[in-house]
Amino acid sequence: MRTGVALGALALLASYLVVRSKSAQVERENPPRGKFVEVDGIRLHYLERGSGPVLVLLHGNGVFANDFEYSGLMTQLSERYRVIAFDRPGYGYSERPRSTLWTPDAQARLLHRALQGIGVDSAIVLGHSWGTMVALAMGLQVPDFVRGLVLLSGYYYPTLRLDVPLAAQPAIPIIGDVMRYTVSPLVSRMLWPLVCKHMFAPLQVSERFRRMPPWMALRPGQLRASAAEAALMVPAAMSLSKRLDQLRVPVQIISGTQDKVVKPASHSERLHKDIQGHGQSSELHLQPGVGHMVHYAHPEQVVVAIDAIAAQVGEPVAIRSEQADALARASESGV
Repeated sequence: MRTGVALGALALLASYLVVRSKSAQVERENPPRGKFVEVDGIRLHYLERGSGPVLVLLHGNGVFANDFEYSGLMTQLSERYRVIAFDRPGYGYSERPRSTLWTPDAQARLLHRALQGIGVDSAIVLGHSWGTMVALAMGLQVPDFVRGLVLLSGYYYPTLRLDVPLAAQPAIPIIGDVMRYTVSPLVSRMLWPLVCKHMFAPLQVSERFRRMPPWMALRPGQLRASAAEAALMVPAAMSLSKRLDQLRVPVQIISGTQDKVVKPASHSERLHKDIQGHGQSSELHLQPGVGHMVHYAHPEQVVVAIDAIAAQVGEPVAIRSEQADALARASESGV
């Protein structure tokens, strides 16, 4: 008995040392490359590229803002938009205090204040996977700020999720804390190839996605955020779906027909019908033979959807004013 306990304790200690070493190493090799903004005492990290109308990108569960760089979206979009991609609370290099229940609504409020803090007065908002719920929440909360939504592979209705009980375990107080500093990251690293295969199926895992360092996603803090959001999926979707009749911004919805993570018929297709049923603007784009990671499979289709929203809502007032001022200055100088 005592021998077993001692061996178990030694195994946990060894796991802890490995996890701490791997986490420190991956952070040294991948330091923050963006900017920081502090809101309500919470420090958020974000990437910013380009100029023009503001486009905000919100990543899904398990990854971080760099996902949009790896997919190639940020490079393409920064040619004509001011693209801002946040590490959502608890991911990448953003903080996630345990004193707050980080529902989509809570995250939307925080990110809206963060955007105001860096001088943004309106934006098109894109979300992928779990990030679509934060994007929807922002569209519901501040429709005068959100000019339109682009939703990729989203989970919008409270459907059965058999993966939640296992995925949520690292968020359990005390037991989960021990797990995510010892066993959970090591097990997750072994399962990483299978998880990636599942997300991209039926396509092969993109070579661009392989640039993502697994241990950045498997650090204890990010595992807690991922687990907490897995536990929140169903109640969050339940809350948001009840308010869809209040949505007043145009929406572009994109989903892969072969998505094995979130079934398009139960979510993207249903959302499109519900939004149209409430008399609002929605367009649905189903990508044949594509899985959950649509922004890797067809980034150009995502760009087309964003451009469609931008064309529909026109130039932001601030940009029109800047252009008018520039023309006036040019006229005064005789140019």
